[in-house]
Amino acid sequence: MMYSPPEEVETMSQFATVLRSRVDDAHQAMIAAQQAGHDYEVHLHSARLRDLLDLAARHDVDTTGWVDLTALDPTETA
Repeated sequence: MMYSPPEEVETMSQFATVLRSRVDDAHQAMIAAQQAGHDYEVHLHSARLRDLLDLAARHDVDTTGWVDLTALDPTETA
């Protein structure tokens, strides 16, 4: 196991916190678009969610339980 200086751990924690907030915002926007019947907006918010989750994965942030992946736009390809 590698040692991480406290400031690096704090920075990653802040990164994960901001990322989680952005995921939550995009998820809520996608739900609102679904309820309003705005298919194109659903697609856009779904794509944004996938981008944020990909960013999290690239930085080893565990996103388990953040978003139900089956709720993402099914027309979006992985």
